[in-house]
Amino acid sequence: MNSYCDPETGICNPSSLQELASIGTDPKGDKTEIIYVGDPMCSWCWGISPDLIKLRDHYRKEQVAFRVLVGGLRPGGGDPWDDQMKSFLKHHWEEVNQRSGQPFGYELFEKETFNYDTEPSCRAVVAARAMVKDREMEFFEAIQRKFYVESQDPSNPSFYASICDEFDINYADFMNRFESNEVIQETTDEFNLNRSWGVRGYPSVLLLWNDELHQIAYGYSTFDQMLSQIDKLTSFEKR
Repeated sequence: MNSYCDPETGICNPSSLQELASIGTDPKGDKTEIIYVGDPMCSWCWGISPDLIKLRDHYRKEQVAFRVLVGGLRPGGGDPWDDQMKSFLKHHWEEVNQRSGQPFGYELFEKETFNYDTEPSCRAVVAARAMVKDREMEFFEAIQRKFYVESQDPSNPSFYASICDEFDINYADFMNRFESNEVIQETTDEFNLNRSWGVRGYPSVLLLWNDELHQIAYGYSTFDQMLSQIDKLTSFEKR
């Protein structure tokens, strides 16, 4: 497989990209920001999702921005959908369930064919970003749930119809954005950007603080663990 998930560290390593785009890599600015880099089809990203939403909500009172960047775990997919792949994934998902408590369904492994291509699910997050605004993490999580629990295929455009209904998004408008060259390029740019920052696994949580990026979590972490890391760098919890 082109990418690998480690049950000990809670990290999913992405596949390499053919070419890094020449884009800006300097996130510096005068604001403080929590940046989550993940992929809707990264199982440890599903594991950490409730804790991330809790972290985002906790720091809203401090007016700390929360940004989502899509990682690109397996853009294009291409791994053989054979017994070895199915066995690997099922065992891994069971480990994520045991550690995080997040639910999984296993009907996916009954499919005769499946391409584990994570680009469409990432692109859906980018397409919906302007439509859902501050509910981007919830949209991200809705994709995860439909894939991991309901065993539906995110590469199928109809996958997103019920999610659009859930978020009061016009499905036709969403699909126009989802299939646009602009969103396709923006998604690829985010894959390249997080790699250019040195992100080598998902989930990764970064803090932009005093014009520098600090790593808060690399792999699966709990809310308390991430809170502690942020507290070491900032005075939020001492106010």
